[in-house]
Amino acid sequence: MTQIISALSDVSDRYQALFVDLWGCVHDGVRAFPDAVAALRAYRENGGTVVLVTNSPKPRAGVREQLVTFGVPDDAWDSIASSGDSARSAMYRGTVGEKVWFMGEEERDAGFFEPIGVVQNPVNITRVPLEEAEGIVCCGPFDALADPEVNRPQFLYAKQKGMKLLCANPDIVVDRGEVREWCAGALARLYTEMGGESLYFGKPHPPIYDLARRRLAEIDRMVPDSSILAIGDGIHTDILGASGEDIDSLFITGGLAARETRTSGQPDPAALERYLQDQQMAPSYAIGFLR
Repeated sequence: MTQIISALSDVSDRYQALFVDLWGCVHDGVRAFPDAVAALRAYRENGGTVVLVTNSPKPRAGVREQLVTFGVPDDAWDSIASSGDSARSAMYRGTVGEKVWFMGEEERDAGFFEPIGVVQNPVNITRVPLEEAEGIVCCGPFDALADPEVNRPQFLYAKQKGMKLLCANPDIVVDRGEVREWCAGALARLYTEMGGESLYFGKPHPPIYDLARRRLAEIDRMVPDSSILAIGDGIHTDILGASGEDIDSLFITGGLAARETRTSGQPDPAALERYLQDQQMAPSYAIGFLR
């Protein structure tokens, strides 16, 4: 049974570390949520460790730069595990070949192809047109507002050629302020539905949780899974992923599921129960917004 709590501090003393989603929990893609920042600062001041676990296709350094522009201070977190870093490692191991067709926004996603030091003997990645590619690297749609179906002709060709699609961000949608945008996960889902093979490295899939644990080890925090709380607003990413890792979770209902859970300040208990039953998920706790 999911417990509705009023603040992170209600349960935070049970956990040594937090795996915290960013978009929809700490910021809205435009600016930071002050209450969320204050809650994470308070948790760290009491000895807790915060790893930001994000499905952003950006490398860790790129995520940090973005957090500065949103107004998320460095003292609200300890480390970052991004889907981008996990996916980049796989790309440089040659998972989808050496010649790749890139999907994404050039300026935003340029850091994805920067050299990576954690892979021994990385392959030489070359970006080429689809007709010359061995595989697809997808950081997101070319147009975040366009229906993913516009990519069907290219995906049909890629599937016929047996190309794998590396998905650097399994999220289906995000809300940038008041605007809902498509993410790489929506394209990967379409490719899979068409019979292609999509490879995922962010939540809810294991590689990003392995990376998050390594981030804890890098700062000399060896924390058992029973002492980690995952926080997020994605029922099929954050909460499903935590469940798969046997990690307790705090569901932020005021994000992607705000309408379904009738969240204003807090979720409506009956609406929340119906939603969780429909999704067949049972997070440990729920709260309207991280605070």
